[in-house]
Formats: sequence, structure tokens, C-alpha cells
Amino acid sequence: MRYHHSIGTQRYQFEDLRTLLARSSPLRSGDQLAGVAAADAKERVAAQMCLAELPLATFLNEAIIPYEADEVTRLIVDRHDASAFARVSHLTVGDFRNWLLSDAADSATLEQLANGLTPEMVAAVSKLCRVQDLVLIARKCNVVTRFRATIGGRGRLATRLQPNHPTDDLSGIAASLLDGLLHGSGDAVIGINPATDNVPQVVRLLHMLDDVISGYKIPTQSCVLTHVTNTLQAMERGAPVDLVFQSIGGTQATNASFGIDLALLEQARQAALELKRGALFEGGVRGSNVMYFETGQGSALSAGAHHGCDQQTIEARAYAVAREFNPLLVNTVVGFIGPEYLYNGKQIIRAGLEDHFCGKLLGVPMGCDVCYTNHAEADSDDMDALLTLLCAAGCNFIMGVPGADDIMLNYQSTSFHDALAMRQIMGLRASPEFEAWLERMEVFEPGGQSRLANHFPPALVDACSQLERQ
Repeated sequence: MRYHHSIGTQRYQFEDLRTLLARSSPLRSGDQLAGVAAADAKERVAAQMCLAELPLATFLNEAIIPYEADEVTRLIVDRHDASAFARVSHLTVGDFRNWLLSDAADSATLEQLANGLTPEMVAAVSKLCRVQDLVLIARKCNVVTRFRATIGGRGRLATRLQPNHPTDDLSGIAASLLDGLLHGSGDAVIGINPATDNVPQVVRLLHMLDDVISGYKIPTQSCVLTHVTNTLQAMERGAPVDLVFQSIGGTQATNASFGIDLALLEQARQAALELKRGALFEGGVRGSNVMYFETGQGSALSAGAHHGCDQQTIEARAYAVAREFNPLLVNTVVGFIGPEYLYNGKQIIRAGLEDHFCGKLLGVPMGCDVCYTNHAEADSDDMDALLTLLCAAGCNFIMGVPGADDIMLNYQSTSFHDALAMRQIMGLRASPEFEAWLERMEVFEPGGQSRLANHFPPALVDACSQLERQ
């Protein structure tokens, strides 16, 4: 179906919904590289005005990637909740934006609506939003998950403690681990990207993390960010797996480039659930969110698997994949792929807010790795701006990297101090179970709402000293 809009005497025509979405997307280098971006700002505005007048129901009748050719499209269509969608089915994309900004769209209403929305719908409305709209609407969305800690509660900001080391040296990991715990980091997950990605090394790291977590009764979860097939083999060898990690994308072909499909993800999820390693919460309910996914705008284009779609819409489709498996954490690693896809700080900031917005509207527990590579036109000031905006928007978790510089992955992220600053500025706190543990361990002052104690807690120092000696 063709779409068109006129500005003055100039008539703009868009051959299908995929093209309309791409031309409506705010400027980014990845869409220019793919040849799908608007030719200029005038064409972009024309596309956005045309998109604003489009009925939301259009997205149920026209697939941007054919149903027959893509299992992600089939997942989106087959899982759509028509009864939930009924609340907004009469709206255009522009009307939907206005409704989302209204008091009628409160947290409870948006939670009920989530399964009635498709990724293409939320991507479309995000393209019409200003930065403050992306923040205000996402802030209304409250997505709570549990394993050993409760992540995503109102007024909470969790962190992934990321103690990576270039050689997986245990003493180096222990130093970063101690540093993070002493700064109140690690309630989302203690997650290591292994430098040597093989099953024996994965098992070794998992046992090391489990010794610390179980030995000191830390209400958090561990993860070694290896391929899902390695994690399955680790479970077969009896390794203490808490969370199953996998990078995912918004098309079947992107996921195939990662060596996965939906069936494999479900197999891994079921295997992790069978271990029953989650904590028992009130009412005897066991923490059962066992998946940790990472995504990033540009991965589909990098794999030649974008089907002529813009990268932000494809990214939103990845959240439909994530939603299917009830994850504890979903992390958009927003600036990691590089300037070929998000050229500068302005593009990274916009993309991070869009990703968080789209994920939260779809009912996904979104966090963000506020990051950039050293060859991007970005710096720490840009990251401070995005970090502050995301925390205002209610982001579930961020990264905690020693000094904000990951010496193994060679990129710039957020530090333990950044999380402390955001908690203080925004009045945010760690997850409730982790905060209580930090107070018991004398890392935080009792009742101090994430205020650091003015000493080194001897129990934690002793714990990591023992680890270094192993």
C-alpha cells in the first residue's frame, strides 16, 4: 500500500509501511548506510506527518517483514492480544501519542495495554515524540521482575556489576567485584563477559561467582555472558547457572547470525527453570525470570538481515522476542556497535531513549548500557546527559564498570560512581533485598537510602581477599 503527504506544492510518496517508518525515523548513520533514511529534513517531516495520520490498526494488516518468511513476525502476529488492543484500536499514531501523554494513560492502564501493542506500533509513535515525551511516557511504565532480587520497582535503580578482565584473571575479577560491592553495585546481576569463551572457562567463572554469592548470601544473581549453547552445556555439567544470556535481534535472519532461534531460547529457559535457583519470595513464589538479553540498534544491518527496515524499528521487534521469554533483564547496549550505526552523542542519546521507551511500552524490563566506542563522535558529557534522562525515565538498570572503562571489551560505559550519583540526584535506591544486605554488611548506612558507610566493611574485604588467594 502506498502512502503520501504534501508539504506546499511538494508531494512525497512512500511505497509501503516499511518505507514510511524508515523515512520517519530521526536521522542516524545506520539508516543512511542502509539507504533507507529520508533524503532531507523536509522529507522526514512529511513522513512523520503522514505517519501521525495512520490508524494504529494498519500495523495489524501490513507486515513490514512477511509473515511466511520470518518467525519473529509470526511471533508478533500470533501473540497479539486483540482484547488489550481494543482500548486504543480507534486511534491514529498521532492520537496515540497524545493519549500516552494524557493522565488517562497511567501505569496500570499501560501495563494492561502492553500485550495489545506490536513493536511496529511503539516504534512508530516513538518517531513522533520529543525527548521529553520519551521520558515522560516511559516513566509511567513499571515493569518488575524477580530472581533473587526485585528489579524495576518504582523509585529503584539497579546496576549490573561488570567485573571483566582481559585474561579472566580471578584476582583482577575479585578486585573489580569488591570495588563494585563497596559502591553498592550488583543488584541487577554480577555479569562477566568472558575473555576466553569456552565451556570449561564458563563453568569456572560460574563456580567462582556462585561461591561469592552463596557464601555471603548476596541477594543477586550471576551470569557469564556466553552463547546460549555454552550455557546449556554448562548446565549439563552441573554448573550453578542463574541467568541464561543471549544477544537477540528483531528478525529471524539476525538471530540466525547469532546462531539461535526461538526454539533454542525456549529450550534454554526451561533448562534454567528446572534448576530452581531463584529465591522464594512472599507467598512462596520462586523468582522465575531466568533470561538476560542484550540488543543494539544496527545489529540487523551488520548481519545483512534488516529487510530494508530502519534500525530503530528492527530494534523494537527484538523486544517482542525478549517479551516471549519473561526475562529478568533486557539491556540495549546502545552505543557499542559504533559510529557506523549511531554516529555521535546526539544520535546515541536519542536511540537510548527510544529503545527504553519502546521496550517499556511492550512490557519489557529495560535497562541500558549507556556507552560509546572510542571512535564515535561522543564523550562522557553525552553519556551523563543520556544517563540522567534514562534515570528520569525510570530505567530499570544501568552498568557498573570500574572507572567507566571496560578494559576487556574496550569501550566506555558507566561507573559505580555514576550509579551512586544518579541515586542521590534522583532520590533512587538499590533493589530492596540488595539494599537491606548492603546495610547488614555495613556498606550502606542503616536507613541512609543508599548512603555509603564511611569505612571498608571487613566482611566484604575478607571475602574478596580469599577469592584473590584461590
